[in-house]
Amino acid sequence: MSSDVTQRAFEKVFRNEYREAAKKILEKLLRHEFIGGRHTAFENVSKGFPKHLVGEVRETAKELVKMNLILQKITSYGLQVSLNPRKMEQIETIIRDP
Repeated sequence: MSSDVTQRAFEKVFRNEYREAAKKILEKLLRHEFIGGRHTAFENVSKGFPKHLVGEVRETAKELVKMNLILQKITSYGLQVSLNPRKMEQIETIIRDP
């Protein structure tokens, strides 16, 4: 994936409107230890968020995939996602930033 696409995804996600959603998604995946080989359905990422934010959360998750912070795995039973273990330092920094 080109760095230009990654940079645009980063700018889109970490503008103020998507920042909190991105942090909450990353926190949720980390809290449940969905890292590397342990994954969950893409639909589960938006569970627990208010209904009016589900679209924004899914869009933000797609941008996090473009940034390579979240990995995708296509299975016979649907799209699965997990945190990229090679980006854990960056993910933890994002979660800690105010």
